[in-house]
Amino acid sequence: MTFSTVLPDAIRPDVETLWDYHDMHHAVQPADVGIGLGSHDLGVATCAADLYQRSMFPLIVFTGANAPTTVGEFPRGEAVHYREHAMECGVPAEAILIETKATNTGQNIENTRELLAEEEIKVRSAVLISRPYQQRRAYATCKKLWPEIEVICASLPMSLDDYLESIGSFDRVVNMLVGDTQRITEYARRGFAIEQPFPADVLSAYDRLVRAGYTSRLI
Repeated sequence: MTFSTVLPDAIRPDVETLWDYHDMHHAVQPADVGIGLGSHDLGVATCAADLYQRSMFPLIVFTGANAPTTVGEFPRGEAVHYREHAMECGVPAEAILIETKATNTGQNIENTRELLAEEEIKVRSAVLISRPYQQRRAYATCKKLWPEIEVICASLPMSLDDYLESIGSFDRVVNMLVGDTQRITEYARRGFAIEQPFPADVLSAYDRLVRAGYTSRLI
């Protein structure tokens, strides 16, 4: 099966609107720990390694088991493969902890918090490293479950088109974007995350993409 990475002109404005919405546009500052959230995107580990080498934090926690979308790519678990990739990028083994049971963002946060407490590592601030379009949901989840720490969001800096090329399918990325947009309001309603602003242009873009059939990642 072949996949296209070229975003159709008809949906580009709406996809760009959601892409920008999910980017928290945080300036990365030094923190106590970097937390790499497991997913299908190995760029999370690349970003974590780069920030570690820039002395943004002294320790990385990679968190993640597997999901249906990642078990083929990371058969030994997301955190395990992330750790190996970060080490290939030059991060020493002793600077990485892994949490291998989480299967969703809430568990990523809760399990990481528990792991750091068990290791008696005090955390006042964290850089939360995720896929570019997961930033806002990760931030809202972390502030709900770990409200006392300062949270900075980061992702591998890439343009939308470069990200589509790296993933290999615009359809996959657009469906994930639409799904994460729905989760911003739905997870807040369910008490899983804090509320986030939801501007009218974002809602309109989301509605048009749903009507266009990008619904495979909706709850």
